[in-house]
Amino acid sequence: MNKAILFLLVFITSSLIAQKNNQKDKFVVQIKKVKGDLNKDNLADLVVVTQDTINEKAPYKVEVFFAQPNGAFKQIVSTTKAIDNQYPEGKNGYYNGNSFYDITIEKGILTIKNELTRGNFEHKFRYQNNNFELIGFSEVYSDGQGTMGMVDFNLSTGIRVSSTERYDDSNEKPTKTQKKILIRPLPKLQNFAPFTTEFY
Repeated sequence: MNKAILFLLVFITSSLIAQKNNQKDKFVVQIKKVKGDLNKDNLADLVVVTQDTINEKAPYKVEVFFAQPNGAFKQIVSTTKAIDNQYPEGKNGYYNGNSFYDITIEKGILTIKNELTRGNFEHKFRYQNNNFELIGFSEVYSDGQGTMGMVDFNLSTGIRVSSTERYDDSNEKPTKTQKKILIRPLPKLQNFAPFTTEFY
């Protein structure tokens, strides 16, 4: 009876170890690493973007680490939603035109930058209220038919400015609209996914 129980325990333990190994993090290709003070403690924090290149969709992971006084780093955020997959429909599928370009830290603001087929967009996050909150979105794009569009959305104030202008020989006048759109609570980095709303 004891041998049967021992065998069962060994089998269960082996199965759990195998499962853990199968779930091992596959985001092993480092795409970008930046340092900068994000929480105003005068220590250089760390943001790392990695990619799972084995996965058909080649997803990205964004990790934010706060620097500790002893020189170590403490993970604050880890998300695979903040940057669109490189191949949303798989490597042989439809390409949506969005591609990760860069991530920066300037004046305490974490910015995720992406390129479009005809333009670019970026999302800005600031550490406040014990979270990284989305405070800004901007986009520049072309419709490929002579019109350039721009969007600048300050989520902190709620002011969203959008404009269009022709870059061909048309005499059409530029347009500009400004709206106040308050979004509360502000989106948090750990739950954020780009273009899940019409505003950002």
